[in-house]
Amino acid sequence: MELFWGNFVAPKVAKEFAASLIEGTWGHREELDRLIGDSSDNWSLGRMSKVDISILRLAVFEFLYCDDIPFKVTLNEAIDLGKTFGAENSGSFINGILDALNLKLKKENADNPINRSTRSAKT
Repeated sequence: MELFWGNFVAPKVAKEFAASLIEGTWGHREELDRLIGDSSDNWSLGRMSKVDISILRLAVFEFLYCDDIPFKVTLNEAIDLGKTFGAENSGSFINGILDALNLKLKKENADNPINRSTRSAKT
């Protein structure tokens, strides 16, 4: 991050927000990878591009841990990042996995009303 911010200018609040997303995503990557893997039929993480995995990790982190970001905003941003930086079909691929994960979490929360802390129950 120091190298990046050494070459680019941004407001302090943007740097702090970016740092929280990067550190949070990296710190929870095992959990995020499990959720992504469980939501991707016929696709192991090893078969996914590094760009798609990174975008998915970031989106799932926001989805689970950033209550101030609506699910649809996270979804739209992830799809746009996939279209911009991924392969031709990355946007639809990312959309499919995030939709599947959202449905799975909603079902789990409906089956287990004690654990209603994930954001999917709110959308």
